[in-house]
Amino acid sequence: MSTPPLASGPEGPDALRPLLDTVLHALAEGAAARGGPLPAGGPEHVAGRLRTALGDPLPHHGSPDALHTLVRALAEGAADPADPLCAAHLHCPPLAVATAADLAASALNPSLDSWDQAPAASELEALLTRALADLVYGNPDDTSHTSGTEGTKVAEGTRGTEGTRGTQSDALVTTGGTESNQLALLLAREKHHGIQLVCGANAHHSLHRATWLLGLPEPVVLPAPAGTLDPAALDSALSDLRGPLLVAATAGTTDAGLIDPLPDIADLCATHGARLHIDAAYGGGLLFSDRHRTKLDGLAHADTVTLDLHKLGWQPVAAGLLAVRDPTDLTPLTHRADYLNADDDTEAGHPDLLGRSLRTTRRPDILKIAVTLKTLGRHGIGHLVDQVCAHAHELADLTAAHPGFELYDHPVISTVLFRPRGATDDTVAAVRRTLLDQGRAVLGRATLDGRRWLKATLLNPHTRPGDLATLLKLVEGHTPR
Repeated sequence: MSTPPLASGPEGPDALRPLLDTVLHALAEGAAARGGPLPAGGPEHVAGRLRTALGDPLPHHGSPDALHTLVRALAEGAADPADPLCAAHLHCPPLAVATAADLAASALNPSLDSWDQAPAASELEALLTRALADLVYGNPDDTSHTSGTEGTKVAEGTRGTEGTRGTQSDALVTTGGTESNQLALLLAREKHHGIQLVCGANAHHSLHRATWLLGLPEPVVLPAPAGTLDPAALDSALSDLRGPLLVAATAGTTDAGLIDPLPDIADLCATHGARLHIDAAYGGGLLFSDRHRTKLDGLAHADTVTLDLHKLGWQPVAAGLLAVRDPTDLTPLTHRADYLNADDDTEAGHPDLLGRSLRTTRRPDILKIAVTLKTLGRHGIGHLVDQVCAHAHELADLTAAHPGFELYDHPVISTVLFRPRGATDDTVAAVRRTLLDQGRAVLGRATLDGRRWLKATLLNPHTRPGDLATLLKLVEGHTPR
C-alpha cells in the first residue's frame, strides 16, 4: 500500500490540486441536491441520509471516493449561510478570500504554542492583534479609526512603540465569544483576587457559564426592560455591592442586536471603581464602518472587549478575539513548559507563545483575518457592514408596511424581530419549525417583552430586496388563519 501524499512540502501543491477539484465538485453537487438554505425533511431524514453516505465509519479497508462522498453528503445536509433565506443566527457566509487563506493555514499547519512551530505565524499574530487592539482603543498616532468621541481616546503615554511594546494594548485570538468572555472574567478574577460579576438580563449565556467554570459567585443580574442594561439599576447595584466588581455590558445582543448605553455604563464604572468588560462579539464589526462606528462610543473605556470576526467580519469559524486595554492584565496567563518556552530560549529572543492563550495547540486563525483585512481594507469591510445594516432596515420597513406582520422595532445592527399579527407564541414557533423542516427558510426565535418573535439576522451582503420579500411571503404562506 502506497503512503498517502502530504498537504505541505515540495509535493504538497501538486497533491492538493486534484483533491481541491474533487471537493469543489462535491460542494456543487451537494448544494444542488439540497436546493435551498437547509436540507428538507427535518432531523431524522437528514440523519438518515448522512448515515447512508457514511456507512461504516471505521472500515477495515478505505475507499478512494470517501472525500467526494462525505463532502457531498455534508454539503447536501448543510445550512448554507450564503443563501439569503438562511438568516437565523450570527452565522455568516465566509468570504472566498478568507476561506482560501484558511486552506493555506491547514496545509502549512503551524501550531502557535512555540515559535519553532510557527515562526511567521507567531509574528503575524503579534502584529495584527496589536493593530486590532488599536482599532478598539485608539492609537494617538492614528486617530483615523477611533470610535468617534474625544472621551474614547486613550490618554497620551499609555501606548508604546515597537521598542516599548509591553505598554501597548493588545488582543488575544480565541475560538469565539464564549472563550473571550471566559478569559475576560479570568483576568478580572486574577487581577482583583476575586470578582463579583454584574450584568444585565440581556447578557450572553456564556458569562453565566464562565462564573460557574471559574468558581465565582452567581452573577448579579439587573433588569433590561427595553432589551438593554438599565443604567439606573446599575447605579443602584454598584452603590449597594461591596468588593471588586466587574460590569459586563453588551454591544450587540444575541436576541435583537441591541447595544447597551456604553458611555453611561462606562461613567458609572469609573464613578464606582468597577472594572468594565464589553461583549461586542456581534457589534464589534461596526468599528470598521464610518457610518455606524459611533454606536460603539464608550467601547474604548472597557478594560476588556470581546470581538468575533466570524460574525460581522465574514470569516470562517473560528475568528474570535479578546482585546485588553492594559497588557499587564495578561500576566496570569504566563506559564512555563521547558520544551515550549525554556527561559534560555526566551532570553535569546525566541517569542514565548504560551501566555497568549489557555490553549496549547492553536491554529493560525490570524492568517485568514490578516488576508481579508489586507485585501479589502477597513473601508471594504466597513462597506459590507453598511450593506447588511441597510438590508435589515429594508426588511424592517417591509414588515412595518405589511398588515399581516408586527415589527418589534427598527434594527440597531442587522437583526430584525417580527411576528405574524395576532399569532400566538405557539404558532410563531410552529411556523418557524415548518419552514426549517421543509428546508425553505432558516429563521431564529427570540423572546422579548414576554412574547416570542421570529428573528432574521442578516449577514449576507449579497441579499437583494426580492429575497427579503420572499422571506415574508414564506412566513405569511405558512401562518394559519
